[in-house]
Amino acid sequence: MNVIKAGLILLNFQMLTLGMSQSLVSPEVDKERRVTFRLKAPEAKDVKVRCEGVKENAMKKDEQGVWSLTTEPMEPDIYTYSFTVDGVHAIDPGNPSIKYNLLNIDSQVQVPGSPSLLWQLNDVPHGQLHRHFYRSTVASDDRDFIVYTPPGYDPAAQKRYPVLYLLHGYSDDTSAWSTVGCANVILDNLIARKQSKPMLIVMPLGYGTMEIVKSGWQRVRDRELWERNQNGFRQALLQEVIPQVEAAYKVSAEQKSRAIAGLSMGGTESLLVGLGTLDRFGWIGAFSSGGLGTNFVSQFPSLDEKANDKLRLLWIGCGTEDGLIGPNRNLHEWLASKNVRHTWKETPGAHSFRVWRRYLGEFAPLLFQDN
Repeated sequence: MNVIKAGLILLNFQMLTLGMSQSLVSPEVDKERRVTFRLKAPEAKDVKVRCEGVKENAMKKDEQGVWSLTTEPMEPDIYTYSFTVDGVHAIDPGNPSIKYNLLNIDSQVQVPGSPSLLWQLNDVPHGQLHRHFYRSTVASDDRDFIVYTPPGYDPAAQKRYPVLYLLHGYSDDTSAWSTVGCANVILDNLIARKQSKPMLIVMPLGYGTMEIVKSGWQRVRDRELWERNQNGFRQALLQEVIPQVEAAYKVSAEQKSRAIAGLSMGGTESLLVGLGTLDRFGWIGAFSSGGLGTNFVSQFPSLDEKANDKLRLLWIGCGTEDGLIGPNRNLHEWLASKNVRHTWKETPGAHSFRVWRRYLGEFAPLLFQDN
């Protein structure tokens, strides 16, 4: 399908949905946790829904031109989904909950559960999110970072907090961990339960050069561009973001009070930056790391069991249905051969925030503990 034809189909779909009845509800979650997706597109010939955890995707059209599909009961979670209308990707026009992405935008639906779910809003004290904009000399662009301050944070007090630098994945932006990953909600709940130390979370833009995103997925395998992106991010984080955070917030600059973790591309960045500057980061987490390569010796040339003297925690996890499970297992085995102390987790799940929200919920309580 050429670009012009695809654009015309999408325009036609958008015009159709403008006349959608206000009574059309999509998505709708019933008491049995079944989700019904609906879309009014009377002139469409084929409509499908793609949703995490849902095998059936063909929707059926009624006499009013409304396409629908009802799932089997789903586990409480936040699911990403989208429609395909005559071959054209589309978000749900009846749903304001969006999974924003620099390359592909989807919709989201939450299947609620008990208050014990860490990513579910509960009646607990809440922290705040602060967005900072700055001019990056390293990347030669304007960018931002988001800071979560925990409940009770007082910028006038003498108390200094530990800080976690939390990195997103490829094609995401600065907001991914707060809007999709629910990092602030997870920490609010953990802190309220006294399962985690109060901490600041800094969520920076995870690219050393935006060229790697503008070029699209086909350029991810360009090792020269990938390494330039990694090196640029490392410089931007160490030379620009961290100094701004430590100047603006009551955070400790000690190695034992600074952590770094991330998902996918951000997991690899956490390993490269954290293990490469153990004098600055004592706690490292890597969730479903992507783009690791196979030559670990060249990426971590000086890493050996001496790192254990500085490492307070190296936590690595990946879902067993994730295409990146192989490289992550290889990293685990290589670290073991080097006698580098670390925690390795294989859990059910694919390459999804459904996995990473749980990882953050498990990783954060381990941080900044005396033992």
